Amino acid sequence: MTSSRTEPQWRKSSYSNGAGGECLEIAELAGVTAVRDSKQPSGPRIAIRQAAWADFVGALRASRLA
Repeated sequence: MTSSRTEPQWRKSSYSNGAGGECLEIAELAGVTAVRDSKQPSGPRIAIRQAAWADFVGALRASRLA
């Protein structure tokens, strides 16, 4: 029996320099954005509603979060 589930396509920020620093990876799933630590890809993951993730990223881009 084969599974119809596909693995999420994880991606790092374009700001990640690959020097081994802390970095998050995200994957767009059905209705949520999954987030994980790039140094522990099999570790814990969180799922954030896509609207909440968009608000968070927008706040970061507008420098409303420090």
